[in-house]
Amino acid sequence: MERFDLAIIGGGIVGVAAALTLKQRHRELRICVVETEGRVAAHQTGHNSGVLHSGIYYKPGSDKSRHCRVGKEMMEAFCDEHHIAWDRCGKVVVATNASELERLERIAERASANGVFFDKIDRQALKELEPAAAGVAALHVPGTGIVNYRAVCEKMAELFRDMKGELRLGFKVSRIEAAGSGVELKDPSGQKILCGGMINCAGLYSDRVCRMAGGHTDLKVVPFRGEYYELAPGREQLCRNLIYPVPDPSFPFLGVHFTRMIDGGVECGPNAVFALSRTGYRWTQIQANDLMENLAFSGFQKLAARHWKMGLAEMHRSLSKRAFVRALQHLIPSIQSSDLIPGRAGVRAQAVTPAGELYDDFLIVPSHRAIHVLNAPSPAATSSLAIAQQIADSYEALH
Repeated sequence: MERFDLAIIGGGIVGVAAALTLKQRHRELRICVVETEGRVAAHQTGHNSGVLHSGIYYKPGSDKSRHCRVGKEMMEAFCDEHHIAWDRCGKVVVATNASELERLERIAERASANGVFFDKIDRQALKELEPAAAGVAALHVPGTGIVNYRAVCEKMAELFRDMKGELRLGFKVSRIEAAGSGVELKDPSGQKILCGGMINCAGLYSDRVCRMAGGHTDLKVVPFRGEYYELAPGREQLCRNLIYPVPDPSFPFLGVHFTRMIDGGVECGPNAVFALSRTGYRWTQIQANDLMENLAFSGFQKLAARHWKMGLAEMHRSLSKRAFVRALQHLIPSIQSSDLIPGRAGVRAQAVTPAGELYDDFLIVPSHRAIHVLNAPSPAATSSLAIAQQIADSYEALH
């Protein structure tokens, strides 16, 4: 049986960043990252929109607010050091009519409280930045950027391995048992890893891993799929950089928007629909145990009861390209169905409380011989190096 000082479950950007950070601090530590898939960044990280978030939306004083601002600077420095392409291209948050101006002002107040630089701009200034966009006013946030987070995660994994860190791909943790003063991880094929402690960065499966390890949480990860179109070749000029709507405070997601990608092209979306599997990237991908577990969860039932109208609208946009186009036309009226080609999809791991509320911050819970990252949705990729610092601090406090 292989023995390590520490095992990190999950090869997404948070898990790999934590492994790299701990290895940099403690070269002598024998650390193993275990990942179910055959590569790092296979799920949330690899299906990320690639935005380097500035931190304008998050509650002042929250972990999201703090880690996003610090993590963005760390991420930019990391990309510069390791020659990973990124661009501080800026974005606009657009009020499309007068009824959205008050909400736009609330975002401006939160951005100010978070120390994020922005400009309030009028219709004419918006046209100069994004000629195809329509709005009565907007916030211009020049510090927002774009990057390829899969490339970032792969570089982190490479640096971790160069420091003699172990990356075990294709290892699906199916059982976690106490073993003397340590923890034993098992996978269905019979492989075993013995470690002194573990860090749970399992993303879409973090709640299950927590319970498997004997931890307690009343939160449950509910998967939400986001589907994208892309602007067809030759139509990319409709969006120069990033165009976002004013978020609807009654709905827990940002709404469809336009995102220029660092590797070329422009994504349009996402919608937000309940996924029928924790890795359900299409309607046809169904896992009965995932589906029944969430349908039976009182928190999901309450969430669905509260947002059923919006949920049906999101499903309609998923199944109807015409409806998706109409949503995009609020920001760019000239866009037509022929301007769009099918894009990718991603699944967001969102912790939901038994009261039916979306947990609205990062959540990292230390326990005996383990640290559990129970909620790390957007802007976790932007914040990953800052989150990794918190994880490393928690590990050191336990040892």
